[in-house]
Amino acid sequence: MTTGTKGGWELPISERELTGLTREMHAAHQETLPAMRASALDLTEEIRARQAGGPRDAGRRRFLLGAGGLGAALVLAACSSSKPASTGSSAGASMPASGSASGSASGTYTGDLKVVALATALENQAVGAYQAALDAAKAGKLGTVPPAVATFITTAQAQHADHAKAWNAVLTGAGKPAITDVPLSNQPATLQALSAATDVGTVAKLALSLEDQAAQTYLFATYNVTSPGGIATAATIAPVEAMHAAILNYVLGQYPVPDDFLPTDKAASPTLLTV
Repeated sequence: MTTGTKGGWELPISERELTGLTREMHAAHQETLPAMRASALDLTEEIRARQAGGPRDAGRRRFLLGAGGLGAALVLAACSSSKPASTGSSAGASMPASGSASGSASGTYTGDLKVVALATALENQAVGAYQAALDAAKAGKLGTVPPAVATFITTAQAQHADHAKAWNAVLTGAGKPAITDVPLSNQPATLQALSAATDVGTVAKLALSLEDQAAQTYLFATYNVTSPGGIATAATIAPVEAMHAAILNYVLGQYPVPDDFLPTDKAASPTLLTV
């Protein structure tokens, strides 16, 4: 059992257990990469076909791969804690179906591309949050950080970067600008909360809120986007985000109790986008 030097925080599971969970998370991510990249490519082809006035069913050949991912996401409903922390940014119930989604103020991202832009921004937000945690740990702001916790953070961060890369490839493939920052209205509050954190437990709670939001957003997207490729991509990524949340629950000493279905009440809305 490793104890932090600030806030009385201590890791409630052994570092060996956390290392094993992180290893399993990495393996699951590696297994989903081929399907994620294939479905993202299908989504790009579908969007190009729509822009050219062609058929809209490109990518259906990989839809079953996405459906399998969705099933895994439902099985991993345990990834949400019963009382997760909240950043106050969720608005899943108001997320519009992508076919009728309005564009941003500039009209750059519309339809399914607006959901893709939202997903990219969420992934970038997670990457930045984990980097802020690593920087704070390096500066000694979080007390003693168990090596296994640092390994989990760097592993999760890399996986979010992979997801962002896949979504950005869809945007650029559709002739739209890539999203390399975090154009979300809740980003200032997120950064402020991270900056104020003084122990690993607080950072873990903030990370859990972001992971819960991401997993639920992807699940919500599976029945709110119009393209099979978009559904498959979201369904493939959702289980990985859910695993991040499950492990964070263990780090917080909150045994993740399975639900029949992963909820979507904390899913992010495209209205969070500021571009």
